[in-house]
Amino acid sequence: MELEFGKFGGQFVPPQVKEALDEVAEAFEEAKNDPSFIEEYKYYLKNYVGRPSPLYFAENLTKKYDGAKIYLKREDLNHMGAHKINNTIGQILLAKRMGKKKIIAETGAGQHGVATATAAAMFDMECEVFQGQVDMNRQQLNVFRMELLGAKVTPVTSGTKTLSDAVDVAIGEWIGRLDDTFYLLGSVVGPHPYPQMVRFFQKIIGEEAKKQIMEVENSLPDYLVACVGGGSNAIGLFADFMPEKDVKMIGVEAAGKGLNTKMHAATMTTGKETVIHGMNTKAVVDDEGNISPVYSISAGLDYPGVGPEHAYLQETKRADYYAVTDQEAVDAFLELSKEEGIIPAIESSHAIAYATKLAPTLNKDQIIIINVSGRGDKDTDSIMSYIKDN
Repeated sequence: MELEFGKFGGQFVPPQVKEALDEVAEAFEEAKNDPSFIEEYKYYLKNYVGRPSPLYFAENLTKKYDGAKIYLKREDLNHMGAHKINNTIGQILLAKRMGKKKIIAETGAGQHGVATATAAAMFDMECEVFQGQVDMNRQQLNVFRMELLGAKVTPVTSGTKTLSDAVDVAIGEWIGRLDDTFYLLGSVVGPHPYPQMVRFFQKIIGEEAKKQIMEVENSLPDYLVACVGGGSNAIGLFADFMPEKDVKMIGVEAAGKGLNTKMHAATMTTGKETVIHGMNTKAVVDDEGNISPVYSISAGLDYPGVGPEHAYLQETKRADYYAVTDQEAVDAFLELSKEEGIIPAIESSHAIAYATKLAPTLNKDQIIIINVSGRGDKDTDSIMSYIKDN
């Protein structure tokens, strides 16, 4: 098939998987054009997820940095505490429409796993979530939450035992269960139609943010800032602003222990074009072109690839991408907690760290919207350990 995003995207999969993906693509195309499907989806977003999420003026942070106005899109206030549920509700409804009875998913930090288990519980579907053993150890709260919701959490012990390996195993398991099982992918990654499908279910973030900022400021923002691992929360924020050429879009990756080390996950900063998980995109590779192990304090950002649309946005210079270290992210985590009484996910803290560097360089009439993609309850153990060790 044709690539969806310039030279990026596609379906680099075996014929059996392609057939299953085409079935999903056909069902999705029908569903997104069916008013009754959209009405049901929006019903659950409003009455179950709790949308619209607020756009909050961070007055204390704005005063501290004495530059641009800083607004926070509060995806952390969604049911279960992250943006992930926007997508899992949509995909579960699609699985139900296709007559599937079981759900397979992968997760890193556990937020997608929790959101999948939540939606599966509500729609009475069997659910199995694959999570790297390393991520299970550092995200024990989310493992318990998934199990509490009725999901089976299966540890992945291959490779680096993190998100990339969980994706590999989940896809492999799905191939053996195609008849009755739907693979609920958590980000704008993977083979077609997943990048477009997850984008469709996450674009509500930017649609709301655009309407909300116009109501408050009667102006579009100057900058959008969001963290990027696979990149769904960022694409969700960016999507509705794509035609607005004066709105600058910034994705923030994990620089881990530094770009001068191998302990990072800065795909857009250091990666190269390659095929990973069924898509042509950018990924962190070694000198032989093999996918490299990556690292971040954030279990949600230590993915070696990135959504193909992000690769395209960088290539076409529509969006810029920067990397933030563990230390900078931890500092931002603590700062937002103390300044605004909001404990953000460590993923979101990467975006906050970059935005607080950007704000003082801008005029006071300029506007930054940061996507706070999730809340930080799940990260408190990691933060405590980091502070103790550093």
